Amino acid sequence: MRGDDWNETVEITTGKSTEVSRREFLQLAGAGLFIFFATDPTAISQEPSRLAGRPSYPTDFNAYLRIGDDGRVTCFVGKVELGQGSKTALAQLAAEELDVSLDAVDMIMGDTDLCPWDMGTFGSLTIRQFGPVLRGAAAEARAVLLQMSADYLRLPSVEGLQVKDGVVTWAKDERKRVSYAKVVEGKRIERHLEKVPVKLVSAFAVIGKAPRRKDALEKVTGTARYAADMTLPGTLHARILRPPAHGATLKDVDATAAEKIPGVRVIRDNDLIAVLHEQPDIADRALGLMRAQFEPAKRGEDQRTIFDHLVKAAPPLQMVDEKGSLADGEKLATRVVEETYFNSYVAHAAMETHSAVATIEDGKLTVWASTQTPFPVRQQVAQAVGLAPENVRVITPYVGGGFGGKSASRQAVEAARLAKITGRPVQVVFDRAEEFFYDTFRPAAVVKIRSGMDAAGKLLLWDYRVYGAGEREAKQFYDIPHQRTQSSGGWGGGNPAGLHPFAVGPWRAPSVNTNTFARESHIDTIASKLGRDPIEFRLAHLSDARMRRVVQAATGQFGWKPAPAPSGRGVGLACAIYLGTYVAAVAEVAVNKNTGNVDVKRVVCAQDQGVTVNPDGSRQQIEGSITMGLGYSLTEEVRFKDGAVLDRNFDTYQIPRFSWLPKIETILIDNPETPASGCGEPPIVTMGAVLANAIFDATGKRLRQLPMTPERLRRLTLVTTTGSEARGD
Repeated sequence: MRGDDWNETVEITTGKSTEVSRREFLQLAGAGLFIFFATDPTAISQEPSRLAGRPSYPTDFNAYLRIGDDGRVTCFVGKVELGQGSKTALAQLAAEELDVSLDAVDMIMGDTDLCPWDMGTFGSLTIRQFGPVLRGAAAEARAVLLQMSADYLRLPSVEGLQVKDGVVTWAKDERKRVSYAKVVEGKRIERHLEKVPVKLVSAFAVIGKAPRRKDALEKVTGTARYAADMTLPGTLHARILRPPAHGATLKDVDATAAEKIPGVRVIRDNDLIAVLHEQPDIADRALGLMRAQFEPAKRGEDQRTIFDHLVKAAPPLQMVDEKGSLADGEKLATRVVEETYFNSYVAHAAMETHSAVATIEDGKLTVWASTQTPFPVRQQVAQAVGLAPENVRVITPYVGGGFGGKSASRQAVEAARLAKITGRPVQVVFDRAEEFFYDTFRPAAVVKIRSGMDAAGKLLLWDYRVYGAGEREAKQFYDIPHQRTQSSGGWGGGNPAGLHPFAVGPWRAPSVNTNTFARESHIDTIASKLGRDPIEFRLAHLSDARMRRVVQAATGQFGWKPAPAPSGRGVGLACAIYLGTYVAAVAEVAVNKNTGNVDVKRVVCAQDQGVTVNPDGSRQQIEGSITMGLGYSLTEEVRFKDGAVLDRNFDTYQIPRFSWLPKIETILIDNPETPASGCGEPPIVTMGAVLANAIFDATGKRLRQLPMTPERLRRLTLVTTTGSEARGD
């Protein structure tokens, strides 16, 4: 235990070191008991694509926990609230281990001055990766408070002390009691403890319950604030000159007419040309008066030619997994099935567009940004404006959807540059056209599968190659003795190997939507060719107990009746693993064979995510994933030509509507002895395949390209082959 007379420094970022004194932190955070704790780097889930080229996690501080003299608990967390409910779930973890009321826990998230470094909110990592750390910290804090309470009550030890709602009572004499608030009142105390045990599952009182979300009232009443709401007195609204296509270069610009509007300021800073005004509509009008000439982009690919390009221009295939011998499998196979699967580029289409407000005062730059990665954004902003990272503060308020698309934060850098130049607060809010143009799309991809069976219908050969999507969960989980999985290119790095005509990036469950669509469509194809029920065929090749359990749970609740496909019923199944979470979905569809329209009637989804922290939150995530999955499965596709993005709004880029929604039934598998894994992304990965399989069962037509639009379904012949016919082009 230490008092106020210390001034050690702690590193709270990786890469370029940024030192912040503990005294400065405490001045920002206020009084109370602080537990500083470190993350074991070996416990961090590997994200090789996302973290490539960056140092691995050292054992630096990953969160702070404060017990205030008012009895409230404040958690300082580098993660952000994107609508996924982590503000509530993380608070539940802290409340559970501290034995305090959930209402007494406050969350401060994504503030780079108050929260320790975090790589970002993505990959369904918040509970899986950070949850155990927060629980450990809260357990340590409780142990410290019990020791302090024993001293306060003049007891020889903590034996016999019990806690309820932040009040410590001695079991032998309940008159001996003291609150956490009383123990820490008026003092600043920092203590680092050895690891103490967390609660057993059997002792949970808060974890596993479904309280009202902490952000519910603000969001229902409209008082929740987002980055675009953070306007300051004297804010200038910026509108930025954008190219007509990726690859187009500016030749000349005439801002004369724009500069004649009173109060308009035109900024030229190398590649950044912006018009600014205190009124956003006037800034819009001024931008419309700018006269710019661009050198057109070079001729390039479009949505029809991109697939051949991906295979031809792809970097060498890398081995993901290999078992047995493909040569032996080829010899043993009496029947071979070979197919190719495709998916198009998909936009994130989040409700909130990229937004940021930046202001600079006394050499300190503060940016409010809609971002999933506040700490990396701080580094980007600091580099762009020539400030040390400790002189840049990024604050992330509520974010109106991310899905991986708010990992890149161009708007924050632009706002910061303009704020530094003008000396005034500057707001940059993308309109929907900018949002589509600068989106980091889910990459288009090609998957080639060659499989073989013996005379008894046993799968014994699997040769899998994926181009463009990435390797995540490409590895086979079915029992196939001779198999190989290879991958070329991926979603990491913006535009790896120059494969794509614009930036690509993570999109809710990156790689896994593509890989699940290909694998589960192909498994269904094989079962159909063998005349076997698709459920029976899968179970015959599954020894993984958790996978068998989710398949049986989903099909059991659905009321699946065995029959080979196509049966005319319009039912299908798909299953997947995503970063430790097991999921299976069954769907029922009706297909209008004249129009090609698909009406999804019912979806049953079973998910095994280990410990469930908040069952209502988990069900909301499953329902949201299924709804979003309807889009990438049936309609969402980015059209483009020669670097120009042709879909710039929702008049041509069709996202799911409420009228499309099926009856959704969720099953959360009870598995509390398994540590919590991701919840927000896994349910979406099965949607492409489960609908493709249901459509095939209804029509006998196998669509092998996502999205499965009405046009593709109408054009698809009954006898499909590889190439354009198989894709429905």
